[in-house]
Amino acid sequence: MSSQVPQEPIIFLKPNTSIIYNNETILIPPQSHNIHHEIELGIIIGTTAKNITEESAESHIWGYLLALDITARDIQAQLKEQRLPWTIAKGFDSFAPISHALPKEKIADPHNLELTLTVNNTIRQHSNTNQLIHSIAHIVSYLSTLMTLEPGDLILTGTPEGVGQLKEHDIVHATLGENILELHCSVEKTQAP
Repeated sequence: MSSQVPQEPIIFLKPNTSIIYNNETILIPPQSHNIHHEIELGIIIGTTAKNITEESAESHIWGYLLALDITARDIQAQLKEQRLPWTIAKGFDSFAPISHALPKEKIADPHNLELTLTVNNTIRQHSNTNQLIHSIAHIVSYLSTLMTLEPGDLILTGTPEGVGQLKEHDIVHATLGENILELHCSVEKTQAP
């Protein structure tokens, strides 16, 4: 696996059916035997943005939330090997747990927030948004050159080291800052049809 830092953000899409909320359940699909957690800061777009500058990006942001990007790592590895998109690996139902959102005025500095994720009370991921590869302004500006961003769109900003496997009956707890936002989920297997 390459450790080269990408010059531009790596982009993939999740369907809105991937979204679940605090105290809901992450479902392990029957197609996968290896799902991983990835804690991330989420950006919520407030006004339509197309081909915007980095300097104007903040004016298009409504606020922020805490999110998990759940990935079927075994499926992703197969797709990578075949040079295919990651949609299946990232897009299962429940693969985008999110917290409630806060308007940007409530976040003093989105580039200086602790991100912590525990599984069964053991810390798996702990970092700070000051470690983001690309700034929030750059992410929003760059995406706006590829596709029109609309109010309510959610952008996840990338995860720190420490991603790992989730198993049936695990309890996942994530926090942003000093409990500015929290996200709590259980993990269960989907019953095969």
